[in-house]
Amino acid sequence: MKVLHTSDWHIGRTLYGRKRYDEFKVFLTWLAETIQQNEIDVLLVAGDVFDTSAPSNRAQELYYRFLCRVAVSSCRHVVVVAGNHDSPSFLNAPKELLKALDVHVIGSVTENPEDEVLVLRDEQDIPELIVCAVPYLRDKDIRLAEAGESIEDKEQKLIEGIRSHYATVASLAEQRRAELETNIPIVAMGHLFTAGGQTADGDGVRELYVGSLAHVTAGVFPACFNYLALGHLHVPQMVSGSETIRYSGSPLPMGFGEAKQKKSVCQIEFHNTVAPVQLIVVPVFQTLECIKGDWNSISNRLLELSVTSSQAWLEVVYEGEEVISDLRERLESVITNTQMEILRVKNSRIIDRVLGQTLDEETLDDLNVNEVFERCLAAHEVPEDQQAGLLRAYQETLSSLYEDDQETEKRGSR
Repeated sequence: MKVLHTSDWHIGRTLYGRKRYDEFKVFLTWLAETIQQNEIDVLLVAGDVFDTSAPSNRAQELYYRFLCRVAVSSCRHVVVVAGNHDSPSFLNAPKELLKALDVHVIGSVTENPEDEVLVLRDEQDIPELIVCAVPYLRDKDIRLAEAGESIEDKEQKLIEGIRSHYATVASLAEQRRAELETNIPIVAMGHLFTAGGQTADGDGVRELYVGSLAHVTAGVFPACFNYLALGHLHVPQMVSGSETIRYSGSPLPMGFGEAKQKKSVCQIEFHNTVAPVQLIVVPVFQTLECIKGDWNSISNRLLELSVTSSQAWLEVVYEGEEVISDLRERLESVITNTQMEILRVKNSRIIDRVLGQTLDEETLDDLNVNEVFERCLAAHEVPEDQQAGLLRAYQETLSSLYEDDQETEKRGSR
């Protein structure tokens, strides 16, 4: 049996205002063809299907057309869990309808953990795989807040909450396997941040659990899982060196910091419960390139690209000593009559060291919410020894507001 693991599609994501629907469409077409060509039996999508909780009509169309195409392919089952970018109620809304196509959607934790334990069957109705489809675990799903608890207490509760949840679904999966009297594989899914996980500049990966992300180790997950399909981190990677605990990574570069990454999806071919893994490289559908340096090096690189008829989207970071006030205009003149497009220009040259003025074209797109708050603390000259505590309080406030929004959305959908 062949299983394909992917995650972090972020359908609908833009890059410095540039829409990427054509790119997502070509990727999903490639993925459907790969599933058919490789005779994939089960597709696992480990969260962040969409980039926002309210995806556009076009993003939704791409998603549903893909599912319909896969439903008539060799693939017998699709399992989708929500990530932190996804709306649980939105993903769950067509759940019963999609089940008729053997598409199983788990948007959020429910009162009954058995809802996350799926027994997948072949055409002869014989059980072939058990999937512990664990969605993104929100703070309120795994931790009971108490007045007066310390930061360390909160972190420990989060870790234990994650451990307990996976232990519960693993135990249920083993019970189901024993009842079926067959030694079929158990696969788990998740959307979280594990210890030592690699990230890339500009990938948009957000912290999931305030202050404790780097403490979720591979030891949290039960040993009965024959494969663990993770999402959230965009760099394809193993966890703690394990071949069978993996992030598939995002299939498209989400920012210029990911431009040089080799993107892939994971194919797992089960022989009983043994799970050798093969990486299938995802083609580059839209080239991204970051060019840094002084004017000569930047202009030379642009000319090199133009000779090759490049269609790259570009980020240009000027680092020369010469003051160039019309940098954008110069760059545009160099790429005139080419198919290249400059999405971002950053001029880091200091104009006046005395006045501290710069031509840095930094925008809010360049910063995450934590960096904006840190800039605010610095601007108001808050002492360094107080900044860590204030940042933690700010993160907890954001987390609480986000979960309140999700709860309101969930009540509104009932």
